Amino acid sequence: MTTNFFYSPLEQFEILPLIPLYLGGIDFSITNETIILIVIFFTVQTFFLFCTNEKDSTLSFIPSRIQVIFEGIYKVIVGLIVDNLGQKDGQKFFPIIFSVFFVIVCLNLIGLVPYSFTLTSHLIVTFALALFIFIAFNIICIRTHGLAFFSLFLPSGTSFALALLLVPIEVISYVFKPVSLSIRLFANMMAGHTLLKVIAGFAWTLGACSGILFFIHYVPLLILFPLFGLELGVALIQSFVFVILLCIYLNDAINLH
Repeated sequence: MTTNFFYSPLEQFEILPLIPLYLGGIDFSITNETIILIVIFFTVQTFFLFCTNEKDSTLSFIPSRIQVIFEGIYKVIVGLIVDNLGQKDGQKFFPIIFSVFFVIVCLNLIGLVPYSFTLTSHLIVTFALALFIFIAFNIICIRTHGLAFFSLFLPSGTSFALALLLVPIEVISYVFKPVSLSIRLFANMMAGHTLLKVIAGFAWTLGACSGILFFIHYVPLLILFPLFGLELGVALIQSFVFVILLCIYLNDAINLH
């Protein structure tokens, strides 16, 4: 029975229906994924609640420890957006970029809690997030530049013969931006969690043995500590990478780079 607990390192990514619910042939079941989304919602709301005053919902003049963390994240994201979009455009798009970063950070970090669920380890979640944001950026670009939007696929001064080669390449690379964005986040989160589960399962199996194998199981257990710290860093870095690329794509849409 002890070895079945770690039968597969991919079991942690399985979506399990907790409360089956079907209406008109459509599945509305409450799953572990749904529970995590609810937890993330209340976690974000609670975090902002502790950062602000109860009366007027503003930041305290003398910051608490949680507010210091919030202000640090705020400054980092502001600097990132200003560096990529400039002061004027950065102010307009700061709320969406900051919200995306904060949600992805929470989704990544909650997956490190034992017996929780990592939503960003599912490609459908990361792809849906990247796709909807990418579509929104294209709508902004079309509303800003009109038909000049298509100049993204044809650099100025390009000859007709060269355009026949460049346009398909530019279109394919442009369409695959949300795909690469989602795969990068999904692959990093899934690979790290799988590695942790494999090493933990190896230690669990050795711990169930007798003799010298029992003492050897301390080796993979010790390896888990630096790997957990590495995975924590990956969760934060991938959140930054996601929003950095969003800023770059948005800058291309606004300025037609």
